[in-house]
This record gives sequence, structure tokens and C-alpha cells, in this order.
Amino acid sequence: MEAVRPASEADLERCRELLTGAQASVENERGAALLLAGPGVNPGALLARWRGGPASHLLVGTYDGVVVGLAAGTVGGLGARRVGQVECCYVEPAARAVGVGGALVQGLLEWFAEAGCTDVDAIALPGDRSSKQLFETSGFKARLLVLHRSLG
Repeated sequence: MEAVRPASEADLERCRELLTGAQASVENERGAALLLAGPGVNPGALLARWRGGPASHLLVGTYDGVVVGLAAGTVGGLGARRVGQVECCYVEPAARAVGVGGALVQGLLEWFAEAGCTDVDAIALPGDRSSKQLFETSGFKARLLVLHRSLG
């Protein structure tokens, strides 16, 4: 059965493996080059940031006690509103469609509510139907499309 819990120190190597898998799974998708660009997006830096304070949270999802997914969220602001941001939600392919992804999103939503958030945003790359469906199943609705053009 699936379960969700905060990531522990003992989970960090597995989280690094999952995050590396998440990045590799999207690296050829439209928009991924910009999403994965920059010095702060390597797995080590992301995990340190997500475990680094009260404005961030890192969860692991398990199935039959084995860590098969992770989700990370941060809290920021949008005007006067306190807004949660789902920064990552990934379940390894062999463990999908058994409820782990939905449980991870629900775990983040509960943490965002406890953190006083009034809203939550999540991102999905163009054409990433599985992420879009996961978030829509959890009650999310598209509110903004970001279009990009490189000038160089």
C-alpha cells in the first residue's frame, strides 16, 4: 500500500536517485532545457534547498515500504496571498498508477494548509499529460500559461 512521509536523512541518497531520474525523464521535453538550466537545479542543491528550512518541505512516497517517489514544495507570496509551489512530484515509472503520486500531492497540500497558504501552484511542462492529469485530479485548474521566446 502507498504511504507518504517527510524525507529523512536516510532517504537522501534515494531522493537523489529519484530526482536524477525525474530530470532525465523530461530532459528532451519541450521547455525542459530552461527548467533544468542554472546552477541551483542539480539534485544535491535542490535537495538541500527543499530540506533547508520552514518555507520548504520534502516528502517521499512509498509502496509496500519502498521509497518510489518524492515531492517538494516551497512557500512564497503572490501579492498579499501566501502561496505554495509544488516544485517537484515524481514517481518512478514502475510504481505509477497505484496512488503514490496522488498521495504525495495530498501530503503537500496538507503541509501548505498548515503553513498558512491560501493558494497552491504547480507546474507541468507542455505536453506532460500525466502531470497535468495528476494535478487536475487533485483539484488544480490552469490559471496561467507561460510562453517563452529566446532572443539569442
